[in-house]
Amino acid sequence: MCGIAGIISRNAQNYQEEIQKMTDVMVHRGPDSSHYEFYENAALGHRRLSIIDLSENGKQPMFSNTKNECIVLNGEIYGYQDIKRQYAEYPYHGGSDTEVILAMYQRKQENLIHDLPGMFAFAIWDDQRQQLFCARDRFGEKPFYYAIGNNNEFIFASEIKAILATGLIQPKVNPEAVSNYLQYGYVSSYQSIYSNIFTLPPAHQLIWKDGKIIVSRYYSLPAKDRVISLSDAKEEFMYLLKNAVKKQLIADVKVGSFLSGGLDSSSIVALVNEFLPHQTTISFGYDHKDSELRFAKEIADKYKTDHIEVHEQKKDLAESLLSVSPFFDEPFADTSYLPHYEICKNARKNLTVALSGDVGDELFGGYHFYTAENKLRNHFSYKNIIAQFGLNLYKKVKPVSFITQNNLKYSSILDFHLNSVRNDFSAEERKMLGVSADYHQEYSFTPNPDSLNDIMRVDLENYVPGNMMVKSDRMAMANSLEVRTPFLDIDFAEFCIQLPEQLKLNNENDKIILRETMGQYWTDTIRNRHKQGFGLSVKSWFDEENLIRLSDQLLRDPNQKVFNYIDFNAAQKFLNKDHKHWNLLQLSLWAHNNQSVL
Repeated sequence: MCGIAGIISRNAQNYQEEIQKMTDVMVHRGPDSSHYEFYENAALGHRRLSIIDLSENGKQPMFSNTKNECIVLNGEIYGYQDIKRQYAEYPYHGGSDTEVILAMYQRKQENLIHDLPGMFAFAIWDDQRQQLFCARDRFGEKPFYYAIGNNNEFIFASEIKAILATGLIQPKVNPEAVSNYLQYGYVSSYQSIYSNIFTLPPAHQLIWKDGKIIVSRYYSLPAKDRVISLSDAKEEFMYLLKNAVKKQLIADVKVGSFLSGGLDSSSIVALVNEFLPHQTTISFGYDHKDSELRFAKEIADKYKTDHIEVHEQKKDLAESLLSVSPFFDEPFADTSYLPHYEICKNARKNLTVALSGDVGDELFGGYHFYTAENKLRNHFSYKNIIAQFGLNLYKKVKPVSFITQNNLKYSSILDFHLNSVRNDFSAEERKMLGVSADYHQEYSFTPNPDSLNDIMRVDLENYVPGNMMVKSDRMAMANSLEVRTPFLDIDFAEFCIQLPEQLKLNNENDKIILRETMGQYWTDTIRNRHKQGFGLSVKSWFDEENLIRLSDQLLRDPNQKVFNYIDFNAAQKFLNKDHKHWNLLQLSLWAHNNQSVL
């Protein structure tokens, strides 16, 4: 896990100061070392967090055997030993996964990307072709940003702050990104908060040549569901998940696991135990009746792990927000990012790599709103005009259920999902705030508006890279910790994406395939668990005086930078100690942290 940076321009040696500034501001991503390499027209920089091949042979930027190619990589290539054997003709100098990509490039050039597994963002400079080839992993686990500088330089990095550190670009806020943030609480993975700094979307590649940039998609989610029985699905599920966990345990440093006591993390810990007895597990919990710590301890005791509990510390919330929020570079409103930072911070005291149970809900149908959407779909036909007319008359006489209300309000469960679930500000409310621009994300497939599986696919292309992977990467890297997500192993994830809906959830149960396959690995208490949130409610946080004081400083003063982007008077109507208030507070924190932005 590392930080990468580069400037493609004539006389690249002249950018030594800029490339060093870029890597210096990402020291948290790679505290072990920093290196730079220069061609006539390319400057590459790297911050290293040593995970595999700790010797000098593993350092980056890494030249190929011919010195024609040079790569900077952020991430891990799982199963790289098997790939290495397929490219045995290459004269390897070390044992790193990075060198395997160079071997693949020499044989296949850009086509290597179709055979590359893992989580990654990388750039390869090909000096003979005077071309830069960049790519980002399929699910957006690792970030990649780029921009065009004042002198037509092509600038790229793992973080926006590294691009800004060059002084070669004056960032301008993107109104569409502000709108998307206000609606969902995060910036889409297809754009950045700035109109002149871009993100390479997940599953996309970029080629720079002769000053021209071509961005293209190299991978799409499988769009069709399989026909498979529960017994066959269980067998394949177990085989693929065990293989994913085994591959992700490869490291030359200590590896452990996050353990919340939920179904997903308990499953990962159980399978890690088969390959790594006496593993280290780490849990974070609040000291209140709904704390998950007791569930995590059950699993830790069952597998005799070296278990670490991180208890909530009564800290100054305002101080925590001011110190942690700058790591995001963009506004980010997920309420669990502070506890996530704390668990990563404590994990780093004992580990360099941690396995996570993230994305199980999107793959197995674990969110409560998926179940609600299933009921909503089955309750009435959206297309039945007579039924809808009758219901509209009925609701004027008597109260109707939540399901019926939403059946009347939305045209499909996909419409409900996109405009009701995880939404903070509606289109009307955003207009009140003076934000009229809208961003409409395109997907790699055409969603069936009445398909639960397609809703989960939408989340995999929207919420997962835009929210979950951003939180995971930024909070882990803030503490120089690498987090790996076995559920996103390409073979396992593709299998789960294509499972029929009835193997994921029905009106009574969620995560059916996981429960059926992994139930024997859990305790009785864990088997009966359903989804639980991570942390306390936003309202309880706003009960703290220091947070209200910070909110008042940032949101009650019309001279604050945030009011360059939203209307001051309208914002005052939403300061009600709820999610909308929290959303605006995070936006104002971002504006406060980026005073130089236009």
